Amino acid sequence: MPRARGNGVELEFETVGDRDGRPLLLVQGLGAQLTSIEDGFCRELAGRGFLVIRYDNRDAGLSTWFDEAGPVNLAAIWGGDHASLAYTLEDMADDAAAVLDAAGAAAAHVAGISLGGMIAQLLATRYPDRVLSLASIMSTTGDRAVGRPTGEAARVLMSSMPGERDAFVEQAVANARAVSAGTAFPFDADGVRRGAARNFDRANHPKGVGRQFAAILAAGDRTPALGDIRVPTLVVHGEEDQVIQVSGGEATAAAIPGARLLRVPGLGHELPPGFWPTLADALVENADRA
Repeated sequence: MPRARGNGVELEFETVGDRDGRPLLLVQGLGAQLTSIEDGFCRELAGRGFLVIRYDNRDAGLSTWFDEAGPVNLAAIWGGDHASLAYTLEDMADDAAAVLDAAGAAAAHVAGISLGGMIAQLLATRYPDRVLSLASIMSTTGDRAVGRPTGEAARVLMSSMPGERDAFVEQAVANARAVSAGTAFPFDADGVRRGAARNFDRANHPKGVGRQFAAILAAGDRTPALGDIRVPTLVVHGEEDQVIQVSGGEATAAAIPGARLLRVPGLGHELPPGFWPTLADALVENADRA
């Protein structure tokens, strides 16, 4: 796979679709690898005319890891002491711009998922000429009053994963069933199991999850800056999302002028195959507005 380079970081990325298609950058969530976005969804988007660009964020997958940075103190970071912070969400937005450079895309449609939505928002505010349209999916503004996880989701987010492969896979299934899945689509335990095994075998890196989470905790409220976004914006949020509750999506849509909010009844913090056609249609419609 090709690699992007910038600010001393190497970023693994790949493209799916026709090279002449409309570039669509997909930005991953917390600890997620580019393979966390299913091949089937990428093909769905490519079939609608997009050149899909997906990549591993720093500290995940096959991109640069920051293990030399040492442990993070999440309690201190939450309280405002950022001394143990390895990097910021702004750094991760700069990474996204580097991926666009490496992919040969002067500008692109951008869709970010969860943490990726936060990065995509910053990409749109820091590099407005590089974002043709924006989609913020199951994400939030950084305002600590909105998008808070439920108690059970917070427990899962803060718990460590087993280091042994089979136990890791089964815990991923249990976590997804408990806090990610909604009621609108059948829970596909085998699909979650296959995805967890695939990602474990490709690059299991739990330390990176903690550092990415620290960057989220350290980020300020993006609400004022979001008011400067002028590209067509789609905000997608499941009404049963426990990880980032729907108030996060509502606040995001309210902050961005002209943003369209797609609330999805019964959807959790997930992108199940049954939802792919609806999401793909919405992304096409948003890109067409550009």
